[in-house]
Amino acid sequence: MYELIEQLKQKQWLWQGKMPHEPQHHYSTGFALLDQKLDGGFPKHGVIELQTTSGIGELRLLLPHLTQNNDGRLCVFIRPPGYLCAEMLATEKLDHNQVLLIYPDSAQHALWAAEQCLKSGACSNVMLWQTELEVHQARRLQVASETGSCLHFLFKQPQQSLFSLPVNLSMTLTPHPQGLEVTITKRKGGWSRGSFVLDMSQRWPHLSIQKPDPVVIPFPLRKQG
Repeated sequence: MYELIEQLKQKQWLWQGKMPHEPQHHYSTGFALLDQKLDGGFPKHGVIELQTTSGIGELRLLLPHLTQNNDGRLCVFIRPPGYLCAEMLATEKLDHNQVLLIYPDSAQHALWAAEQCLKSGACSNVMLWQTELEVHQARRLQVASETGSCLHFLFKQPQQSLFSLPVNLSMTLTPHPQGLEVTITKRKGGWSRGSFVLDMSQRWPHLSIQKPDPVVIPFPLRKQG
């Protein structure tokens, strides 16, 4: 049994949740609740899997991190499901000179571009939208991320898979009237924290459904006499 478990761990087919033995350094996500759930925030490098449907405002989850933790290197968007709005990036104070958009003509070329950017050392964050990813491909991205000290965000459609990918963090995003509902499904060096809602109504009120005011019905007073 011990040999079987060791073989599964070596193939990244078995994930072992445990508390970290050494202090970990993190980037703040820009959301106090998310920082608390992740015990500090996003890791300094590695692969973060975001399982989400497109068009629910999923990029809002990363914008505070991209603007607050900018070390002067490039921020790369590979194969986004639409054209990013330059005005929106400027409003979020993301320097256009440090933004690189790449639209490869195939999924294979997109993976190649992501790996080259990650290990180049010239990029701080690489965002990749990819439909499917094999375990060995995720490992290559992980190694490239560590080589270039770059954080990699992998956007994928929600799907049921027999084996989880060897990533540092995996989260599922679903829409919510006040922002996004986040489910932490896998976290390296710690336990998952279930589901919670990130309230984004203060920062992006035009993208949120405001809570209705409570309806108060006064009761008639009894007449004295």
